Amino acid sequence: MEAKEILVEERVPIKSRIWVSVADASTAMLNTFVVSVGLTYYFTSFRGMNAELAATVWLLFGIWNAINDPLFGFISDRTKSKLGRRIPYIRYGSPIIGIAFILSWLIIGGPDASQTVMFIQMTLLLFIFDALYTAIATSIYVMPFEMAVSNKARSSIFIWKIIFSVFPLAVPLVLWGFIKPEPGSDPQTFILIMAGFGIIMAALVFFSTFFYWEKHFQQEEKQLPFLKSIKECFTNRSFIVFEVISFTIMYVQTSLMLGLNYFLSEFSISPIAVYASLGVGIVGGIFLFVNVREKWGVKKSTIFMSAVFSIGCFMILGLGRELIPTMVGSFCFGIGFAGGMYLIPMMNGDVVDMDEHRTGLRREGMYAGVNSLITKPAISLANSAFLWFLSAYGYNFTASSGSQSARAETGILMGWVLVPGILLAISSASLFLYPLAGKKWDDIKNKLAQIHIGKEKTLMAAKGIRFEE
Repeated sequence: MEAKEILVEERVPIKSRIWVSVADASTAMLNTFVVSVGLTYYFTSFRGMNAELAATVWLLFGIWNAINDPLFGFISDRTKSKLGRRIPYIRYGSPIIGIAFILSWLIIGGPDASQTVMFIQMTLLLFIFDALYTAIATSIYVMPFEMAVSNKARSSIFIWKIIFSVFPLAVPLVLWGFIKPEPGSDPQTFILIMAGFGIIMAALVFFSTFFYWEKHFQQEEKQLPFLKSIKECFTNRSFIVFEVISFTIMYVQTSLMLGLNYFLSEFSISPIAVYASLGVGIVGGIFLFVNVREKWGVKKSTIFMSAVFSIGCFMILGLGRELIPTMVGSFCFGIGFAGGMYLIPMMNGDVVDMDEHRTGLRREGMYAGVNSLITKPAISLANSAFLWFLSAYGYNFTASSGSQSARAETGILMGWVLVPGILLAISSASLFLYPLAGKKWDDIKNKLAQIHIGKEKTLMAAKGIRFEE
């Protein structure tokens, strides 16, 4: 059988695609509640923890992340079990992350707990939660590359993951608005709801692992030492170019979601028009990239996506006080968000494939860890840069909505879209240096598919199992 035929015929069962997407969304919802939506508010505004202490916790957390992510990626690549390299962390980590999530909302030490007790609780549980989140989320993130070789088969998984990504974007924000405990109120109902939510999400992640599988031949391979493993990532030229767009997308998504509420609060632009344009752009972007990826390839599709995304930023920067340009810019944002969710993981898979071509090893976990090491600071930088622009342009943080000066409104636009627009333009240009495209790369992918089939045959024969072609 020709390698090309293998790639065309590779299929991932629909139940596997759905359940790995359920696990991805469930884990992301837990993380959104802890890291983005609720934990800081809960400890500072509701429980009365000193804001500077809370800031110290997040500083320590940032240092922990720098160590945690690449270290786990290295460990998971070297894991050997009957379930594979990734599934054990997803299955057995899910009950523990559920417990850590629940404990994060318990009032340890009582209503009059000291600052020290709250500091220890927040720090310890955030570290435990994030360690488990890294283990589970990184494993889920690389599962499509463990489940399939061809971009066509991987694409079928990413489409479902995009569909389910709506839930971690919407559910925590909506639910938090209804259950958020006000200072001085009784938190029992809130704690019970959060406990139930944690149990349900952990259960979904646990049961999902019975519906998707890994290609086990990869765990039989020896892995590189830790430092050499990191070094090999940075000698992969495609990884360097990929990190430019990966960092940019993380920064842009953080900045645009952060600035949107400020923009809608101060400008006389219909929120319905903005959200509708954004939604149409996301749906249209998914439809576009799913249909043109095979024809254009991942490289050209990503260049187009980042260019459109950048145009949307500069359009709103210059004309953000007018409805029609803002709607067009929001539509471009939607296309960019869709491309970021669909194309970036596809590109990441190709980068890892090139690494396998160079080293003979599959090291998705290490690449995911090093990628997180580089991209996670983008979240902090996006928040800091936005606040810097607001302060520089005289934004009044204590004023009511709709009462800012024209200069402060300009600061909102600058902080919201200027840096994202520049970064996206740079990324679009840098992608012309991305080497994984064209006939030569297609031949390498076909060769890898043949190698994988051969490795799987050898492993199954050694275990007395007949390989069915």
